[in-house]
Amino acid sequence: MNKNIKLAVAGAVLALSATAANAGIIIPAGEWTIDINGNVNAYVNNTNVDRYSADTGSALAVANTNGSTIKSIQTGLLPAWLGFTGKTRQNDLDVEFTISLQPGVSGNDITGDGATVGSATANAAGSGSPNQNFLNRQTYLSFGDKSWGSIKLGKDLGIFASDAILNDMTLLGVGSGGGMNSNINSTNGGIGTGYIYAAWKAQAAYTTPNFNGFQATVGITNPNQLGSGGTTSTTPQGSYGLEGKASYAFAANDVTGKVWVSGASYSVSSSANNTFNNVDIWAADIGANVNVAGLGLTGYYYGGDGAGATFLGSSGLTATGVKRESDGGYVQATYVLPFKTKIGAAWGQSNVDKANAADTGTLVKTQERWTVGAYHPLTKHLNLVAEYSDIKLESQANAKAEYSNASIGAILFF
Repeated sequence: MNKNIKLAVAGAVLALSATAANAGIIIPAGEWTIDINGNVNAYVNNTNVDRYSADTGSALAVANTNGSTIKSIQTGLLPAWLGFTGKTRQNDLDVEFTISLQPGVSGNDITGDGATVGSATANAAGSGSPNQNFLNRQTYLSFGDKSWGSIKLGKDLGIFASDAILNDMTLLGVGSGGGMNSNINSTNGGIGTGYIYAAWKAQAAYTTPNFNGFQATVGITNPNQLGSGGTTSTTPQGSYGLEGKASYAFAANDVTGKVWVSGASYSVSSSANNTFNNVDIWAADIGANVNVAGLGLTGYYYGGDGAGATFLGSSGLTATGVKRESDGGYVQATYVLPFKTKIGAAWGQSNVDKANAADTGTLVKTQERWTVGAYHPLTKHLNLVAEYSDIKLESQANAKAEYSNASIGAILFF
């Protein structure tokens, strides 16, 4: 895992030291230092479907009947991870590469390993695509110096909304999605119920030096890295996507925290019959996290035009390219008990507005989630996790769905 993800996990675990979460398998190799790191996690989920509708227009919907129960064993929001990072200092430059793989535990086809995926039998069983159980989310190189910053080239976590997911307590658990297709590599956490997914994007980015806690990143991304859905789908354009963020981290006595803002802008066109071309969509956010004496508080808000919900761009435009406004956010409180168990509660909501009076149907309107959780460090690297989430979905035409997910499992970092 890269440094930002490691540090976020370190805080989410329960005030474990960053060293504990960062401690991978360190191998000196000539001029290089190799860090082999990652995690393994799995959760037993029990999902109760209180109300089902096929017409909510939500990517978070659980397909089942009213009053039914779905049972699954799967990876949580943070996928199982195997990362390889190499670092060296050459010609007054800090040079680094990272390659990581994310093997999920959620394969539920006949063989359990995806070997039959793609066959008629597997497709009939709903076992999904070959890429759902094994992913490659990081492949990048970076170089720089603390005097002028660093440059990153390759695939890594997106810049916009990255701090929203890295501060989500369900990063160590499940959140929503426990009862969805169990072939999906990871669950949703708070994605789509409080923030838009940052995703893993090919990018060229520059990060400034750390100026006494202030740091900024700006980058371009592949123009085709937008979600499709709702009443339209989009296609790549000649202009790159633009994403950026700025943050300020502070510490005073027993108080630590961080404030951040980020944004994204893309130009999109219709993938069907050139219905519309070069529509500019954007999103921006602001968030803060404060920790004192075992208490952690997080607040986050985002808004956008054409940004949609859940995935950036998904359900953000009508079939003719008219932009829909959207917003959302989440609040979260955690507390570390004297015996080191961290308990937490979070509420989040994402909203999409109609473009006009006729814009209804299966267009999603609101996605809301409550989560309570407990995270206990059984050892320095092994954490037990228990969560309960309640998810409510509603379309612009008032179709409603509601389900709850209870999960228990463990996550091991190395």
